[in-house]
Amino acid sequence: MNNKVTPKILPGFMELLPDEQILFNKIKDTIREVYESFGFLPLDTATIEYSEVLLAKAGGETEKQIYHFNKGDNDLSLRFDLTVPLARYVAQHANDLVFPFKRYQISKVFRGERPQKGRFREFYQCDIDIIGNESLNLVYDAEMPAVIYNVFKKLEIGSFTIKLNNRKILNGFFEAIGLKEQTAEVLRIIDKIEKIGEENVKAELLKLGADSGAVDKIMDFVGTKGTNAEKLERLKNLGVESEKYNEGIEELEKVLSYIRMFGVEEEAFQIELTIARGLDYYTGTVYETVLNDYPSLGSVCSGGRYENLAEYYTKQKLPGVGVSIGLTRLFSQLRENKIIETGSKTLVKALVLPVDESCVEVSIKTAGLIRNKGVVSDVYYGGKGMKQKMKYANRCGIPYVVIIGENEVKEGVVALKNMNTGEQQTVSVKEAAGIIKGDK
Repeated sequence: MNNKVTPKILPGFMELLPDEQILFNKIKDTIREVYESFGFLPLDTATIEYSEVLLAKAGGETEKQIYHFNKGDNDLSLRFDLTVPLARYVAQHANDLVFPFKRYQISKVFRGERPQKGRFREFYQCDIDIIGNESLNLVYDAEMPAVIYNVFKKLEIGSFTIKLNNRKILNGFFEAIGLKEQTAEVLRIIDKIEKIGEENVKAELLKLGADSGAVDKIMDFVGTKGTNAEKLERLKNLGVESEKYNEGIEELEKVLSYIRMFGVEEEAFQIELTIARGLDYYTGTVYETVLNDYPSLGSVCSGGRYENLAEYYTKQKLPGVGVSIGLTRLFSQLRENKIIETGSKTLVKALVLPVDESCVEVSIKTAGLIRNKGVVSDVYYGGKGMKQKMKYANRCGIPYVVIIGENEVKEGVVALKNMNTGEQQTVSVKEAAGIIKGDK
């Protein structure tokens, strides 16, 4: 009777081989290091939340995608993003936090949607947010692009553009042309322009109830071309009679000025009036980042300013600004498009090989000494011959082996072999560690 179960995982979950996981971790560590270099503090919120807390604002498609279950008397849900848990956390711990509160979180989230290309049921998000108490300086809106600029520079995955807009400009413009009541729907349609094209956007706007004159104004408005300075000048000269619109232009102009102060190159950021960000809580500056050579990937980092993060949990006004990188999606698409390639299959730089059982104790101590010098080392304890031990090191891609036999034990030295060149030399343990560390 064959009662074995076929090993498999659910669609929409990503598992990697060691060389892929090493590359994934390297990217994740790069993002974390940049976040921390700007003073963001680490946070790790609960994976499972009370449903009444997590779903306080959720609705529509979001609520349908949530993994929702009962355990005993508790109604529970898996977190579907990192922003709602942040809102709960800040409201819960507001008296213990120092504002502005700058936090980053790199964690998995879960969404029960139909898995397809670029979409996962379990995936890493890399979020940063800056939360203020009652108010938050506009300079923080400029710090977000500065952080993202440094992240993508260090990832070295090609040229990129950080696209910016301000929701107040959009809201004020739509109100001025008589579409105030339909603003939310217009924004959702405009946000899809790169996915469905201009003609389909026009058709959806007409279907929404906008007349052809209003549709033409919208398409002309979002199609504004030129440099950042030229776009700002055109926006100012459109003659739109809206206080909100003018406030948005003023904010956007200030944010651009501050971004330059952070040393971000001019070609790396630009005003893009088609960016609306569909989420309802964005109220000011909004961002999307694209890889210039791979526009089909869409936005690889997005976010924006919101006026009241935790309105469902506290009366305290907590404005904030944040961005998120969907790391699992980004990694899978970078690999698929061969923008990144895996390298080593191991983290081990030196494999210590005892020739026989009598050399095991010295080998263990030798590995420890090498490790203490900052070199990742391991010991092979298998009882096979030296040929098999060398084959193991070679298959693992380990660059150096440290051979310890009876003579090496007596003389207090090791035989160090470079697996790439085949060169072998007899040296002290300290010298071996120095040679391995010096080989970049």
